[in-house]
Amino acid sequence: MATLIAIGLVMVFSASSATAYAAFHDTTYYLKRQVMWLIVGGVCAYAAYRVDYPKLRRLAPLAVVVTALLLWITLIPHVGLMTGGARRWLGVSALSFQPSELAKLALVLFFAAKLANLGEGVRSLVRGVVPLMAVALLALGLPIFLEPDMGTASLIVFTAIGMLFVAGARFEHLFLVAFALLPPIVAAVGSSTYKRARILAFLDPWKDAQNTGFHIVQSLLALGSGGLFGLGLGASRQKFFYLPEAHTDFIFAVVGEELGLLGTIVVLGLFAAFAIRSIALAQRVHDRFGFLLVVGCTLLIAVQAFINIGVVTSSWPVTGVPLPFISFGGSSLVVNLVSAALILNVLRRHVRA
Repeated sequence: MATLIAIGLVMVFSASSATAYAAFHDTTYYLKRQVMWLIVGGVCAYAAYRVDYPKLRRLAPLAVVVTALLLWITLIPHVGLMTGGARRWLGVSALSFQPSELAKLALVLFFAAKLANLGEGVRSLVRGVVPLMAVALLALGLPIFLEPDMGTASLIVFTAIGMLFVAGARFEHLFLVAFALLPPIVAAVGSSTYKRARILAFLDPWKDAQNTGFHIVQSLLALGSGGLFGLGLGASRQKFFYLPEAHTDFIFAVVGEELGLLGTIVVLGLFAAFAIRSIALAQRVHDRFGFLLVVGCTLLIAVQAFINIGVVTSSWPVTGVPLPFISFGGSSLVVNLVSAALILNVLRRHVRA
């Protein structure tokens, strides 16, 4: 994790320097903000690491209620902040935050607590799967989808299904839930010109390379330009106003351009090692709530990385999901640090080196 954060700081500076100078006449503007959020996240992570994590079990329902209220408040015009056509933030300017990031942690806490209480009841469709998925979809997923933020909404769904699967839910029940979600998803995408354009651009980005497929095409050009060893740190050409969101959602493309295929493999390997190690150690946790908390937090980070890298490599429709620990973004960095701290919190109490 520390290596990923270090890579993130270097790449945020490199990917954002041109944009920062053009907008603020300060090439380190975004780097300094990222360091500030890293300090805030470090304080929050230390608190999460030291807390008596079983006490969080009682706070799980409250966390979902508060987060759901914040998400619906965000959708209110002139209350939620509108940026890039999406209403995702609450607050004022640089002091704003994304409630959708809090929703990810609230989901994991709630599912870990409820699944621990259910025990074998998770194998019941009516008592187990349906009520939990209703909370994930209606209280958290729906307002996020309406922002619109398809990436985080899909992350909520994938994490919920993953935790249900690990907790022992029947595969046929999960398949039934996924099948039931298809018609409303297809209807929502089909009725929205914006969402439909995103899907069509994913299928053939080169068909409209100057408009709907622009993000993907520029991302692929960046990755292709890097070759095996990359152009060199700081030598990216795409970050000079060709690649949109170069220091946030598409920072992995800059990694590929500057550090090459080898650099992207290192990043992928670090995420894979983090996920594999966390899940392997989680199996030695005897407390069911703690076990599910580790699994949920690991899924949050690993699935988000998978979606982001999928978008950048044109393996997934374009969505606004940052790369954990590496992309610029305060709310995301803080939540990911707290998630990692909760994993360490549980493991230090149950797993001996």
